[in-house]
Formats: sequence, C-alpha cells, structure tokens
Amino acid sequence: MNWIISANSKMYDHSSSFEHYGCIDWRQGNTKFEVGDQVFIYCTRPLMMIQYRCIVDRVNLNSHQIRNDKEYWINDEEYFKSLGGKFMTLKLIEQVSNENMSLAKLKENGLKSAPQGPIKIKNVNLLNYIETHFSDHNQSDIFPDLIEDAKAQYEGAQKTVIVNRYERSSKARENAIRYHGINCVVCSLNFKEMYGDIGLDFIHIHHLKPMHKIGKDYKIDFKKDLVPVCPNCHAMLHRKVNNKEPSIEELRQLIIANKK
Repeated sequence: MNWIISANSKMYDHSSSFEHYGCIDWRQGNTKFEVGDQVFIYCTRPLMMIQYRCIVDRVNLNSHQIRNDKEYWINDEEYFKSLGGKFMTLKLIEQVSNENMSLAKLKENGLKSAPQGPIKIKNVNLLNYIETHFSDHNQSDIFPDLIEDAKAQYEGAQKTVIVNRYERSSKARENAIRYHGINCVVCSLNFKEMYGDIGLDFIHIHHLKPMHKIGKDYKIDFKKDLVPVCPNCHAMLHRKVNNKEPSIEELRQLIIANKK
C-alpha cells in the first residue's frame, strides 16, 4: 500500500532525525499501516512539498519500544504529548527537494488538497507522477568527484568521474544552505550580489569528509559536513597537490597569498 502523511518542521526536526538515524518512530494512530507499505512524507508550510520516501519497517509499537528522539522536538511539551498511542518505524529510502513534488504540482496530478492526516494513494495517475518525479536525477549545479576506478586494474586506467551523493542530494543541499547561507565559505562570493537576479540562490555544496573515509553506515550532519562554495573554489578543493586536497582554510590562505 502507498501513503502520504504530513510533517510539521516547526514541531519536529524530521530532516536531522532522518540524517542521523535513517529512520523515525512515527505516531501511527489508528491507521492500519503494514510492514512494507511505502510512505511519502509531505512537509507543511513553508515548504509545502513531498520530501521523503520511506518504507514501514515495524508497526504497533508502544513508547517503550521506540528510540528516544526528544532532541529533535522543538517543544518539550509536544514531545511528551507525542508519547501516547501506537508507533511505526519509517525507514528512509530517499529524500529530495524537488519542485515537481510541490503542492501545486501534486494537485495538478490528482492530489485533492494539502495532506493533513494519512492519505491512502488510490489515484494511479498521482502515484505514477510521484514515483516518476521523486528524484534528484534532473538536479543541476552539482560537482563531480574524481576518484580512481577501483574496478579498472589494467595499465593506464583512467580516472572515473562520479558524483558525491551527499553533494548531489537536493535535500542535503537545502539543509546546508538554510544553515550556512548562500555565500562561498572560501572566498565569500555571493552570486546574486555579483551577477544580479541570474545568480539568485546559485551555489555549490562541498562535502568536507573525503569519500574514502566514509563508511556504509555513515550518517551525514549537514551542519558539520556540508558547506556552500562557489564552483571555482569547489574545483580547487577537489584538486590534489602532492596527493592531498586542500582544506577550506588552506585554500583561503592561498587566495590571500596570491592577492599580494
């Protein structure tokens, strides 16, 4: 079964909770969710779009069987109120920030109104639209990493260009910009100030941890791991000198030294 449920970020920091744990124990209420159900999470104002795709991993849990997530609640009173009733565990599959998932677009494709309670997706056209467009595949302004192709062991093997999925994720990008702002952390360039309206909201996102140091269980922290950078500085941050990529501070010092 496929569902849409709603989330209010003014009450609970869903984004950080998913980033840190990969799942959330969610109030199930009286709705009969089943293990394996697909759940899309619609974020209320100011975002007003679907941003999370999850699978129901466990159902009918009580407050003693769930993770203590008090740190993600904005209001302590709301946290304690949340502990009653049944819970289900939603395992995150994918998260995006894609205008095709906006309320306006969803209504154009079969959604009747903004989700409040759980909605069972019975409209085949709506489900097809969501599944087709719930993607980062059309996102631009991403930067490829250059890494040695682990599968290419033959002599003269070429480097393979891959995309760092943390830099590529539209949701991770949105979180980083909301926290750090839109200026390059290396050279302070603001594209809107430099180029006018054409530069509005343009920036790259750089991941501070080298790819080879990230394990399969790594959970991103957009406050500590992701920073906004201009494309030029981004390119230089991925450019190795003596087999080492420069740090943010090292690149700043190079800029200062070469301005003299």
